[in-house]
Amino acid sequence: MRLENPIKSVGMKLFLIFLVSILFFVLTVGFTSYNISKGVIQKKVADASEQTIIQAGQKLDLLYGNYEDLTMQLLLDEEMKKLLAAIIGLEKNSFDYLQTRQKIGEKLNVYAYANKSIKALHLFAMNGEPVSSAGGSAAPKENVDKEAWFKKIVDEGGKAAWLETKPKGYFETAGATPTFAIGRVLKNTTNSSQQNVLLIEISTDVLSKELTEIQMGEGGQTLILSPDMNVVYSQDAASLGQKTKIDVAADSLEGENHNIMNVKKDLQLVYFKSGKTGWHLMGAMPVEELIKDAKIISYITWVMALIAAVIAVVIGIIVANMIGRPIITLRNLMKDGEQGNLTVRMTVKSQDEIGQLGNSFNEMMQKITALVQQTNVSAQEVLYTATELSDASKKTATSAKEIAVATEEIAGGASSLAVESERGNELTHNIGVQMKAVVEANVVMGTAASDVQKSSEQGIQYMSELINKTNATEAMTRNMVEKVDNLKESTRSIRKILEVLSNVSKQTNILSLNATIEAARAGAAGKGFMVVADEIRKLADQSRQSIEIVGTITETIQREIDETVNVLSTAYPIFQEQIASVKEADSIFKQVQTHMGGFIGQLSEVTESISNLDAAQLVLSDAMSNVSAVAEESSATSQEVASLSSEQMNISDGLVRLSDKLDQLSNSLKDSLSKFEV
Repeated sequence: MRLENPIKSVGMKLFLIFLVSILFFVLTVGFTSYNISKGVIQKKVADASEQTIIQAGQKLDLLYGNYEDLTMQLLLDEEMKKLLAAIIGLEKNSFDYLQTRQKIGEKLNVYAYANKSIKALHLFAMNGEPVSSAGGSAAPKENVDKEAWFKKIVDEGGKAAWLETKPKGYFETAGATPTFAIGRVLKNTTNSSQQNVLLIEISTDVLSKELTEIQMGEGGQTLILSPDMNVVYSQDAASLGQKTKIDVAADSLEGENHNIMNVKKDLQLVYFKSGKTGWHLMGAMPVEELIKDAKIISYITWVMALIAAVIAVVIGIIVANMIGRPIITLRNLMKDGEQGNLTVRMTVKSQDEIGQLGNSFNEMMQKITALVQQTNVSAQEVLYTATELSDASKKTATSAKEIAVATEEIAGGASSLAVESERGNELTHNIGVQMKAVVEANVVMGTAASDVQKSSEQGIQYMSELINKTNATEAMTRNMVEKVDNLKESTRSIRKILEVLSNVSKQTNILSLNATIEAARAGAAGKGFMVVADEIRKLADQSRQSIEIVGTITETIQREIDETVNVLSTAYPIFQEQIASVKEADSIFKQVQTHMGGFIGQLSEVTESISNLDAAQLVLSDAMSNVSAVAEESSATSQEVASLSSEQMNISDGLVRLSDKLDQLSNSLKDSLSKFEV
């Protein structure tokens, strides 16, 4: 029994179907039960914890209410009101002020010692200046009006303001413990004016006593959060006053539902919002701890899946032996039959569908054996007949080929003659057309040569005039260079004169300065001479400025003259080259005129020879037309004979091909049947 790929066998497929189906249903039922029980347990625990948190929150609200009542007692205490009203008008360093402040401290001590949870009471003026303190800590000396908690109390305008926990108290005294606080603005009940700010620090132990009995399970925690998500109370003292590490948004705590999941879905949160402080009492429980009892179902599911897998393996092996093994045997027998062994038969031991399939296979192989034996006999007879038909067809084809070859040679010669005569006729016609074109072109060339000769004569005349004008231009350029050189010398003379005038102006200016000095020495008698000397000096300055302007203009003229000389010096050699080029072009025009005269004479002789060649071409064209007509008639007759011979040869070839094909089919059938073993 041969096995190829076990995965492709029917037994293996049935085995895998049983295994996957059983495991799928067992795991589906098990994990569905696990998820349902997990959700039910989580919901029940959350509901129970929610009620616990709500009850604890309500108890804390009663506690908060007691502290608010305490602030109201201080506000309504008649003795305290009198003391606060009296201290306002007293000087700070006076004895009455100190005595009144001491009385206020004693009054605060009464309230502080009456409630052990109160760590300290502080009373401040509205500008933040301390008035009095009582309890375990003292108020600072500097003002506290810049503190955020102080501003919050003032902003409440007389309502109780709850303040978050400070890890070391509100004034961070040595050895201080964490405290949260309540504050209130104390008003004058007569005119409602704000008088003082009260701050009561409360130890977080009072919260710990109320929340110690609340258990959130292993890994769980109970804490109080402010609206800003800062920790007011927690069993972890290091987190007090810090942002909570529980990843939950503040707005998600505003719904009517009192239990939610955190962002990571790993904590079940139950909470209660205080109506007094606005803080959230929250219990956080790890989801893994809540559903640890439900994991027993998960373990049972895996055990049942393992048992089901073992059962599926056993069933698969039984099914593979009952169904897969007989099918594999039948497949191997069919492969032997495919290779040509028709003697194979299957041993049938059962009467089910597989046994019926084996019987049908045996009957099919028996009928195929009989069919092959009968076909083998018929193939022998067809092979003998095909051999005789092939010999006769080959002889007929050989004779037809010999006739066709001879006929094709005759037809080919006639066709070649007709083609060659037709080509000769076309060539003579083309020669005639080309001769006419040559004659016309020759006439056009004669006319063009005459025109070229006339244009050459006219060009010679123009070149003579151009030479004369170029010589005149050269003479004018030479004169211009000489005149510009003379002008350059003149500008140099002007510059020398300007230098003399400049020196005269300087001397005049010096003389006028000396005259001014002498006039000043003469006193009142020299004032008129001083005016004249001043005017002379002004005229000398004007002369100097005018000489400088003229000098600038002269320098500009000198520079432009130098540039003109440079341009003319550059242009003069170009004029020399232009004269040489014009003379050379005149010589070329004269040579063209000489050559064109000889070309016109030769062109006349060529025209006469072309006329003689055109007459001979007409005679040749008539002769080629007669030869072409005879060749076409001979070619048509030969092609008819060749067509008949070709048709006969095609028929003979077809008969030979059919005979060969029949022979091949007979041999192929014989070879195919020889593969079967009967």
